[in-house]
Amino acid sequence: MIVLESDFREKKLNYWAQQCLRYRGIAVSDKRKLKIISSDASFRRYFRMESIPSYIFVDAPPYKEDCKKFVDIATLIASTGLNAPKIFASDFKLGFLMISDLGDTVYLDRINLGDNEEIDKLYGDALTALLRLQQIKCDLPHFGQNKLLEEMHLFVDWFLEQELQISNYEESGFEEVLELMLVNAAEQPQSFVHRDFHCRNLMVATENNPGIIDFQDAVIGPVTYDLVSLLKDCYHSFTFDQVAGWVEMYRERLISIGCLDKNVSREKFLRWFELMGFQRHLKCVGIFSRLHLRDSKAQYLKDIPLVIGYMMELQERYHELRKFCGWIEQKIIPELNSHRFVRP
Repeated sequence: MIVLESDFREKKLNYWAQQCLRYRGIAVSDKRKLKIISSDASFRRYFRMESIPSYIFVDAPPYKEDCKKFVDIATLIASTGLNAPKIFASDFKLGFLMISDLGDTVYLDRINLGDNEEIDKLYGDALTALLRLQQIKCDLPHFGQNKLLEEMHLFVDWFLEQELQISNYEESGFEEVLELMLVNAAEQPQSFVHRDFHCRNLMVATENNPGIIDFQDAVIGPVTYDLVSLLKDCYHSFTFDQVAGWVEMYRERLISIGCLDKNVSREKFLRWFELMGFQRHLKCVGIFSRLHLRDSKAQYLKDIPLVIGYMMELQERYHELRKFCGWIEQKIIPELNSHRFVRP
């Protein structure tokens, strides 16, 4: 009988979790088992062991994930009063964590219910939290040109060449797009960047909403990066007017707290935001293809048409993107009609 590594790690985590609970004075039977609650787009898995109070146990293989960085960033975020998981126990060598339980309801769950009044409240809370995140002063890696290029090349390496088997893209205008994205990012003020601040990484909380998760890749980078992650995320779309209204409100709030020069116009900030979205969406399309091909997570392919749609709509407002978007229209859009990209 072959024992999978994931099964072996789950057994070790189950024993470790029982020991952690007993250390905290919580009686737990040897027969009590962990229940998996989610596995995200990384190699991490999250489990809950029923107890009072409830805790979450994280399996993050140390040769693939950095638990210490998770703990460091969680501590940093919590120090601002924001709602990040509390760390109760850790074993960096094993890649195990015991953290507070923020519940099961992510923003996307509530968005899908379609209550506009609640959505406005949730996103108001998220924007307030983001404003506080961006005021964090810390010594994190800078999200420089090399990293931005690495992200955008995921589109070529995984989506074009491997997912679609397209190798001839020299005339697409992709290189010009890369340069435009780098200039746009460099123009912006730099601040704390969560890097995945979207509706699947924000938990609905009855107090101190939202709960913030999946922050371990935080860096110092462009001020609009997290804003576009939130307002033009890959799993749900809002109308242009709704997004533009939130963006302008956020610009005004950044100016009011001294994080943005008052001379940055509404038009300039919106341009920063939208082009930052184009850069991020190139990355996301590449990552979704990588999740499919490398990690056997085909479900992410269904999110690609929305993301490509975000990119295509910008050609109407930014002439610099028209050549590349025209190439996408010709070479890629027909491929998106394939069943693997279409939601049932």
